[in-house]
Amino acid sequence: MSGDVDLRGLLHRTVAEKLSEHLRTVDGDDPLSPDDERALTRSLISKELARFAEEAYRTGQTPLDAATESELAEAVFDRVHGLGRLQPYIDDPDVSNIHVNGHDNVWLVYRDGTKVRGEPAADSDRALIDMVATAARRIGRAEKRWDHVSWELHLQLPGGERLHAVMGLTGRPAITIRRHDFGIFRLKHLVDLGVIDDGLAAFLAAAVRAKLNLIVAGGTNTGKTTMLRCLLNEVPADERVITVEDNLEIGLDRFVDLHPDQVMWERRGANIEGRGEASLADCVRATLRQNPDRVIVGEIRGVEVVDMLRAMSQGNDGSMSSIHADSSKGAIVRLGMYTAEAGLDEETSNKWIANAVDLIVHLGWVDDTRRVTSVREVLEAEERQIATNEIYRPAGTGPAVPAPGPTIRNDTLARLVAAGFDATHLTGPTEWR
Repeated sequence: MSGDVDLRGLLHRTVAEKLSEHLRTVDGDDPLSPDDERALTRSLISKELARFAEEAYRTGQTPLDAATESELAEAVFDRVHGLGRLQPYIDDPDVSNIHVNGHDNVWLVYRDGTKVRGEPAADSDRALIDMVATAARRIGRAEKRWDHVSWELHLQLPGGERLHAVMGLTGRPAITIRRHDFGIFRLKHLVDLGVIDDGLAAFLAAAVRAKLNLIVAGGTNTGKTTMLRCLLNEVPADERVITVEDNLEIGLDRFVDLHPDQVMWERRGANIEGRGEASLADCVRATLRQNPDRVIVGEIRGVEVVDMLRAMSQGNDGSMSSIHADSSKGAIVRLGMYTAEAGLDEETSNKWIANAVDLIVHLGWVDDTRRVTSVREVLEAEERQIATNEIYRPAGTGPAVPAPGPTIRNDTLARLVAAGFDATHLTGPTEWR
């Protein structure tokens, strides 16, 4: 061997290949538990290290000492069941995002907004690619490739983190890892964080129970997925909930006690032969045949909007989705853009949107803090416009507050009150009364 680095890489590849081979031969009805899989990995590492020692004795070389073997075994185990040197950052609950721009250019973004440089992720770009490619083959529900043909990788890590990686188009391999805090899963947690106040939490909880159709809007990293998760966990446990996502992020399977009857769908790209693709629109369309009470689309980005609007307006009341928009009004514009992409004319598009969507909940950054900044009620299509009411509006540095005056339809308010909402929450600040 030319050195410990080469030995680590060889041991990693050998163990990962043998483990993958073993797992492929296991009966699908009796898969190994995570603990058994880890125990098997350690056994394979020990056997390979013993083989290396025998080879060293046979060829007259000095075998590794016990301390070096132990360190090597742990490093390889972390690479097989995690992401090597990146794993401690992934395991750190204070880290929200990890950016890797080549093996030696690593940046950590903490939950408080602090950004610092991390240690190198690997010894070379090639080693970084090998590490992530090995993880892609082993982690997840289906083996994935990451190479110069399959240059883009979407991967959910065992802890729920989302990894996105590209190579060949960026000069150096570029990897982004986003950690989701699944400890934030109820509206009361958002109250504690200052995203909403008690009155708005009561309003949103009642909106879910009343089966209003909701769109969660906001910019990048404003907490749209977290809000969807919190809203979803207000859905009664006896309802059948189906989620459709580009990449699994909501994590409904982590709350089986709250949602015993749930199915999670994930978009699938085409294979190397160009076959097998399942777009978001395909998935949303198919879910409607699975008898859902509610359909949740993780984020609308294109023509799947038509199928989502159809689900909302044809019996799946209480459905939800998210969309990228800079305001609650901007969300309506964005919905119109996507329906236009799908071939709908403006008048038809407006009627679909007004008929399907009840409320838009907008999130944004206010003084470096995530807040709900607006809640807008969608009323009806009026010629080339969609009429709306802003029920909650921005208020200084805090979360949105009730807008002054009567800003909600009587029938909508009646549905909320029937779902347990106290209408006095909408009276607004004292100076507005």
